[in-house]
Amino acid sequence: MSYQVQTIAQHILSGFHTHYALFQQITARAPQAFALQKWGEIEQISKQRISLYDARVNDTVTELKKHTPQHTPDEALWHQVKQHYAELLSFHPQAELAETFFNSVFCRLFHRRYYKNDFIFVETTLTKPTTLPIEAEFRSYFPVISGLKPTIRNMISHMDLQCGFRDLEQDIRLLVKAFIKQAPSTHHSHHGLRFDILTAPFYRNKGAYIVGRVVSKSGVQPFIIALLHHPQGGLYIDALLTKSAQMRIIFGFARAYFLVETHAPSAMVGFLQQLMPNKTTAELYNAIGFHKQGKTEFYRDFLFHLQHSEDVFTIAPGTPGMVMMVFTLPNFPFVFKVIKDVFAESKPFGRDTVLARYQLVKSHDRVGRMADTIEYSEVVIPKKKFSPSLLETLKATISNSLRDEGDYLVIKHLYIERRMTPLNLFLQTADEQTAKKVIEDYGHAIREMLSVNIFPGDMLLKNFGVTKHHRVIFYDYDEVQYLTDMNFRPMPSPSLEDLYSGVAEPSAAPNDVFPQQLCTFVLTDPKLRAVFEHSHEALLKVEYWQQAQRDIQTHVVKQIYPYPASQRFYRHIK
Repeated sequence: MSYQVQTIAQHILSGFHTHYALFQQITARAPQAFALQKWGEIEQISKQRISLYDARVNDTVTELKKHTPQHTPDEALWHQVKQHYAELLSFHPQAELAETFFNSVFCRLFHRRYYKNDFIFVETTLTKPTTLPIEAEFRSYFPVISGLKPTIRNMISHMDLQCGFRDLEQDIRLLVKAFIKQAPSTHHSHHGLRFDILTAPFYRNKGAYIVGRVVSKSGVQPFIIALLHHPQGGLYIDALLTKSAQMRIIFGFARAYFLVETHAPSAMVGFLQQLMPNKTTAELYNAIGFHKQGKTEFYRDFLFHLQHSEDVFTIAPGTPGMVMMVFTLPNFPFVFKVIKDVFAESKPFGRDTVLARYQLVKSHDRVGRMADTIEYSEVVIPKKKFSPSLLETLKATISNSLRDEGDYLVIKHLYIERRMTPLNLFLQTADEQTAKKVIEDYGHAIREMLSVNIFPGDMLLKNFGVTKHHRVIFYDYDEVQYLTDMNFRPMPSPSLEDLYSGVAEPSAAPNDVFPQQLCTFVLTDPKLRAVFEHSHEALLKVEYWQQAQRDIQTHVVKQIYPYPASQRFYRHIK
């Protein structure tokens, strides 16, 4: 093996080690920020981690160019580099992340024609079990030794939350009572139970979470314990979650990534997947902050689906967008979005603005109401996966983002999101009770976005989706802006001149918004409008929006609970 092969492989691995060490250093600031209730710092930690990866890849590429300045790779050399790099990962605790880092570096160095398994890890080489078993990420507790409540107390103390509880004994009593009620099949004697707890707390926004499982003769019962700060000081346990659907929402695609320390991400993901088997590997890597690895895992799933299904792309259901061309695979639960060459006249901005707004949402707290997006460049898809009519439509609408390479179509820039049922279509077939519930949740979605300084812009129902749990999620970001940049105005009374001239609309500057008009343009169905006005009358008043702006400007951080109020132990605490 040549010295050059070893040098290149080791240099890339060193670049990865630098990235991972910095990632963990940033994450390690979360416990103290949570303990001191520095919510602004929690937000900054989240943003720093998202931008960290590309900076470290660029550093590595810059250094490598000094040793490999040519634009065309020496194929024999890079084949050996990949082989040697794979050997270096044989007993590496973050091997899968290191493979992805290698791919990123190579793809920045060379042309897309070399993006194949000979030179990068299109397919992982990690076919064997992880170097570190799942047990490396959790600690087991045995109530048979000291009893149930002392074991729970010991379990919580090992979390090292860096601040005390207001009344831990009371919380433990409520926790045990809730567990018996929610999971009666696991109610065994102390000698028949074992707790497996992930060693690090999961931090996000104003909450911390303990994630684990109870193992008994009845099987495995996953759970999440939610911890919050009491307004009068001290921590308290706010909720116990044992239902799979609730746990999946907490780890959902519309939420900010968790801040959690881990030495072996694959082991943590393996543990979480045992608790939530319906979650994909990609989704769980995203949830714990490794969104680049999530992107890799998703792409492998996508390639597998293309190769092993008869699926052909179709236009995604819903009202055609004025900025994005959206298509989907019927049996693959995602939509593919490409920026159109020409926007509708009502969209007075360009491509760069759309790119910036999607990036804004990516790095922002999505508060459970904005879908995460996966962004790709130079995506190669077989032409046979597109019908002739769809191909013509794509060429007519997004030709600037396409490159025809014979049997393949290359999409230069692409966003991928979880597919949902557009809210306007959902309401067409929903029964009255379900429609009422979803419209109420639509209002809650708007309120929660406002609380984190997001103004969705176009609030038409077609821009929101409904999940299978009937949760309303916003997914169209081309008009997203910061709430504090908007000017919320009451509807002016028309002047006599306006009345005589027939002017129906008040004059408005670009960032002017009239909340009173919300129902007029969004909810034309009288029944749905009545439901919204009854549940969210405040959203129709300019004072509500202006107060939301003042809250942001004075750093008031509201608590948004990612679980039902019925699960809370202390519902009176706001």
